[in-house]
Amino acid sequence: MNWFEIKNLQSVSLNEIPRLPIDDLRNQLIEKIKCGMRLVQLFAEKESDGNTLYVIVADDRNSRLGVASSKIPVHLSYRSFSTELPCASLFERELFEQFGIRPDGHPWLKPVRKGIAGVDPAQTPFQFFSMNGEEIHEVGVGPVHAGIIEPGHFRFSCHGEKVYYLEIEHGFQHRGVENLFIKKNHHSTAQVMLSESLAGDTVIGHCGSFVRAIEALGNVSVSRKAKTIRTIALELERIAVHLGDLSALSGDVAYLTGNAVFGALRTTVINTTMSICGNRFGRGLLTVGGVHYDISSPLQETIGSAINHLEDDVLLAGEVLFSSASVLERFEKTGIVEKETAKEIGMVGPAARASGIAIDVRSDHPFGAYESFPVHTLTLESGDVFARAYIRFVEIQQSIKIIRDQLNNLSDGELNNTATGLQPNRFVVSLTEGWRGEIAHILLTDHDGHLKRIKIKDPSFNNWLALALAVRDEEISDFPLCNKSFNLSYCGVDL
Repeated sequence: MNWFEIKNLQSVSLNEIPRLPIDDLRNQLIEKIKCGMRLVQLFAEKESDGNTLYVIVADDRNSRLGVASSKIPVHLSYRSFSTELPCASLFERELFEQFGIRPDGHPWLKPVRKGIAGVDPAQTPFQFFSMNGEEIHEVGVGPVHAGIIEPGHFRFSCHGEKVYYLEIEHGFQHRGVENLFIKKNHHSTAQVMLSESLAGDTVIGHCGSFVRAIEALGNVSVSRKAKTIRTIALELERIAVHLGDLSALSGDVAYLTGNAVFGALRTTVINTTMSICGNRFGRGLLTVGGVHYDISSPLQETIGSAINHLEDDVLLAGEVLFSSASVLERFEKTGIVEKETAKEIGMVGPAARASGIAIDVRSDHPFGAYESFPVHTLTLESGDVFARAYIRFVEIQQSIKIIRDQLNNLSDGELNNTATGLQPNRFVVSLTEGWRGEIAHILLTDHDGHLKRIKIKDPSFNNWLALALAVRDEEISDFPLCNKSFNLSYCGVDL
């Protein structure tokens, strides 16, 4: 049986999604990935007589998504996908953690997160990998860190200063967000606010993904003007965090000029976002059906002037940064993730593009205003800290051009349209290219038109393993630099 083919943000009936025997689903998934498709999501929905497993793959070349499902009765296991598809490993571990579904043959089956009531009711201890041998030692970092970053534990297995293995433990701030969305079924404003809080540095990315999914389920039209304002806000968010990352990377290699300059430029950008909606991170801007705030003609000129000055300053600061011998000495050939490895483990976003993988939801599965203009996917090949830093530099310049183009094409139109109820028994996939990469929100409704399941994937879910692989055979002192070159979200995985 063929998988059901849909597009990004296409709402379909749950009854249209094929239900395959689990062995057929496994074999077909393996074949699709080997033919160039990409695993987007693998999750379960609890039912009275077991669990329904949903699988979503992306055909990026043709801007299509494939969806299929399988019924797994209670206490029944299935043959692990991960033995053939390393990209499925973390998804299967999450299924085991949250539903007790056991993928037989999984190379190392254990919960994704530290045991938490409601996620892992059995409070299964997190078993770290360990190494034996003379002069082998372990180094534990976190979960409480010296800076302001979120809690997470890193366990290094080292020989002297050389890192042989890094394991990362999550789950220190699990909030049960997906269940909270269901509890807030009759409070759409609360749901939108909740989506803004999924990852604090990705307000527009996550909130945009959620409201577009709700609009698809409710057949809500959004004006061109609202789509344009959303795009400007998303690109401002991308610029702001990329600048913050370049500042942090500069600080990590003691290039204090870059640390100060990029940090100051970031402030200019988030203050520009604040001029639109009153919040530097974009909270309160988006709503189901459009946006709450307009960009007036005077504000349009102010934003245009700000990004013109920003463009000049970024070019100068970037040229100095990437021509510094001391910076390049630390950046180049540090924390390499090869292209084939990146593809096998399912990396996304700028980190994937820095390893030569040309994926970008804005061009592959366009949404909102991106449906009306092309976004060129930018890639590098070296897969090291340098590439992950430089890809941010060029994406900042690309985002500035996108904002300038959108400002020049602001049209008249309604800021928002009234939303009605959701369609019953529907399924929708909402993909967004956040600054970290592919954000995926999958929403299912019940027969009354209420939200019965939401599955959220922050791009960090795909990329934490890449960080662990990047530091292998590096000196432990290079870990902070590698870590910042990815800048992944802890709460985006804990949810």
